[in-house]
Amino acid sequence: MSVDRRVRLAVLCCLFSLPLASHATTPCPSGVDPTASEALTQKTVQQHCAAKRSRNYPIPDPRCTPGAINPTVTLAVLQGGKFRTGCERNQASSVAAKNQTYDEYDVPHPDDNRGRNQVCELDHVVSLELGGADTVDNIWPQCGPDHVTLAKRYFKIKDGVENYLAVQVRDGNIDLKTAQRGIAKDWTRYISSSETYWKSHDEHGFGLDE
Repeated sequence: MSVDRRVRLAVLCCLFSLPLASHATTPCPSGVDPTASEALTQKTVQQHCAAKRSRNYPIPDPRCTPGAINPTVTLAVLQGGKFRTGCERNQASSVAAKNQTYDEYDVPHPDDNRGRNQVCELDHVVSLELGGADTVDNIWPQCGPDHVTLAKRYFKIKDGVENYLAVQVRDGNIDLKTAQRGIAKDWTRYISSSETYWKSHDEHGFGLDE
């Protein structure tokens, strides 16, 4: 065997023995388990779920999506300044498992669901920035309404509520458990307060997710 061929074989062996690169994720602060989850109530239905209405906005079917929290994301963690929701995403439940909630709610999977064309969001009932869990009992497809700008879609309005509550919890104005159970039961109860608050403040979320 020639020297050149031995060199090429040695290089190939080294390449194939290297471990595959893993998908990088945002690291969680010490003590946070991204897979931890506690359901607020038991999930009792797996199919033919139906979104309810409150204040003319959709809210999840509590039989299918009761909401769940991550008990390791405590108030101290949220106030610590290092927590980013990206450290939890797709750790406890896969993207495929979350996508199955469309079928549970008998909602067609939307095509080209991104950017200005986004019409649905696989939304956390208790948002991650409020210590919600990234598990399917905390995920539901929130869609519509049609023929409005992206900012006016239901899931964008709920984003404002989530950001508002996160600020109030971190500032000590609302108890964390109260906010978690309140948004799980009916997120629409906070819309008016949220909109009023953001009129005089710069809206922001819990830092960069990724």
